[in-house]
Amino acid sequence: MEAVLDAGVVVTGAGGGIGAALARRFAAEGARVVVNDLDADRARAVAEEIGGIAVPGDASRIVEEARDALDGTVDVYCANAGLGSGGTEAAPEEVWANAWDVNVMAHVRAAHALIPAWLERGSGRFVSTVSAAGLLSMIGAAPYSVTKHGAYAFAEWLSLTYRHRGLKVHAICPQGVRTDMLTAAGSAGELVLAPTAVAPEAVADALFEGIAEDRFLILPHPEVAAYYQARAADPDRWMTNMNHLQQKWEADA
Repeated sequence: MEAVLDAGVVVTGAGGGIGAALARRFAAEGARVVVNDLDADRARAVAEEIGGIAVPGDASRIVEEARDALDGTVDVYCANAGLGSGGTEAAPEEVWANAWDVNVMAHVRAAHALIPAWLERGSGRFVSTVSAAGLLSMIGAAPYSVTKHGAYAFAEWLSLTYRHRGLKVHAICPQGVRTDMLTAAGSAGELVLAPTAVAPEAVADALFEGIAEDRFLILPHPEVAAYYQARAADPDRWMTNMNHLQQKWEADA
């Protein structure tokens, strides 16, 4: 794909799951890829597989190191690292703080470091792995749902603010994806996400279709568009239906 051929690409949380699938696809399309993950061994394994460069560590703190590894230029930044925190409003404040830091503030910090250079040259691409939970919600996972709404809002804000200055933004909002995060979602994930879960590669395919069509919102599960429309058209009905799902989950627990 011409849009990413020889581009300098950073993918965070790329030691497995969606991130690894994105890194593989970008490399296959001819990009130069920095593979980031907190787990250094997993980052190095994926980087070695695709001929990329491993830059392990905290996703929100690696922009400068990644830029140096790509000879000074980041063309595409995939803010993919995420924390699937479950719980209710009673979850410990540390859980809420960690979810906010990883799912939102890491994106903000990366954008802060990248956007001045992108605006100066008139181009750059920011890819945010959000979740259908950021458009809709997710039972049993208040910190995750709330912070993914924040991630979506930030991606939307970036796009509406800078698109006339050459910044391309894509928000990926899948439902269930067959990754470790789905397994960690437990019985709620089994009820809501597992029945229609897709492989991580399907998410990468959806992103590249969206890049080709210059679309902001990327929906690997097309049915999410209908859910989103139903939620907007009749919020009370939608929340009643979600509450029924909550009750079913509680009864089955």
